[in-house]
Amino acid sequence: MNKNTIDELFDSHKGKFDVHQTPEGHQKRFLDKLNAAHDKANTETKVRVNWWRPLSIAASVVVLIGLGFSLLKSPAPSGELASVSPEMEQTQTFFVSTINSEIEKLKSFETPETKAMIDDALNQITNLEEEYQLLRQDLIDSGNDKRVIYAMISNFQKRIDLLEQVVFIVEEVKNLKMNDNEITI
Repeated sequence: MNKNTIDELFDSHKGKFDVHQTPEGHQKRFLDKLNAAHDKANTETKVRVNWWRPLSIAASVVVLIGLGFSLLKSPAPSGELASVSPEMEQTQTFFVSTINSEIEKLKSFETPETKAMIDDALNQITNLEEEYQLLRQDLIDSGNDKRVIYAMISNFQKRIDLLEQVVFIVEEVKNLKMNDNEITI
């Protein structure tokens, strides 16, 4: 805008301007209200800022707990048959309990005559267990390949068959010993 336009504007509004003096203390009251509004705005900002920090920490904790539960729900591959499906879990439980009961039965028959046979059987079971551990790693690496699952089941079956055969032979040795000690009339 040029100077002439401004002069014309003032001339056109001449007599319409408020030229009265402001009441006494008006400036002080105005500054007090302005400062009060400014202090109120600062207080609200401080309260809001003070709440953000604890809320953000609480939200972070909630997120971490949620992630922890989701990781617990989806277990990492363990290399066990039980991790494949519920049916495989039942199968593994059956085989493990059967093998453990057969080992206990075999150990209960241990005598000086059968000690070498039982020790040999337990060594073979240990070898089969080592093979099973390799199969567990193969299961993790292969991503539940059916061939590895069948090999794991076959390993369990071999252990059970071996234990049953040795228990049968040890029972036969025990029966033969009892028959030798009988007196025939």
